[in-house]
Amino acid sequence: VQLQASGGGLVQAGGSLRLSCSAIGGTFSSYAVAWFRQAPGKEHEFVADISRNGMRTYNKAFAKGRFTISRENAKNVVYLQMNSLKPEDTAVYFCASKLYGLGSAQRGDYDHWGQGTLVTVSS
Repeated sequence: VQLQASGGGLVQAGGSLRLSCSAIGGTFSSYAVAWFRQAPGKEHEFVADISRNGMRTYNKAFAKGRFTISRENAKNVVYLQMNSLKPEDTAVYFCASKLYGLGSAQRGDYDHWGQGTLVTVSS
């Protein structure tokens, strides 16, 4: 399956964005999907994941309470709704998928990655 992330852009602090991760060439319902992000000069960071049956996990340090991951299997899309954005959320956001099983916060557990979409939050 190929993944395509979209929806990034420039937003002011306190604003919202919704990222989309679209799957091409596979049945997305069979995959757990996660979002990771990478800020300039930093390592990849787990944001959230959603399992095949909708179980969600969030990075408690910054995502829980502000971000919501969801999926529409019929459309082969996973979303990341981001509210109350802060300048420190500025990063390239990547979606990734793994076939079967639960989601994971570990990058190495994912088989397929999208190209990333840039989110810039201005203060």
